[in-house]
Amino acid sequence: MRKIIILLPILFLASCKTQKSTPEIAVAEKRTAVIVKPEAVAALKKDRAYELGKRVLEACNNSRFKAFTTVEATPKVIANATAEKISATCQKIILRNGRFIDLKLVEIIHNEITDDYVFRYDIQYEKPMFKRELKVTIDAENKVSALATKEIKNKPL
Repeated sequence: MRKIIILLPILFLASCKTQKSTPEIAVAEKRTAVIVKPEAVAALKKDRAYELGKRVLEACNNSRFKAFTTVEATPKVIANATAEKISATCQKIILRNGRFIDLKLVEIIHNEITDDYVFRYDIQYEKPMFKRELKVTIDAENKVSALATKEIKNKPL
């Protein structure tokens, strides 16, 4: 019994010490993504992100979606951005937020390893009760490689 009482704390301490924490990896990953000023980004990238993001959201208002071309987007985005998927998503968003008005640039994040730019936009709708944001990722070839929208939770006061 005495041996068990002595061994249990030792095993407990040994198990706690064997877990490795990796703050060095997290710090290295944070350094790869840098917030960039809009003036430092090529006008072609900014315009493409804004126009394609606006085109998708305008499809919610008029129910007409012009498909992306291979010059504008990667094959993965072209395959995922179908008229059916966009209209289904738009119906949910319109019921809650109203009609789309415009996009407002929040920030631009540059991933230095992959040379991707992530443009974060605040989506402005008729009903300002729920905030949403749009993220458009432009790769090194100036093609849209990702489009994502999500609701932003209100911060408590």
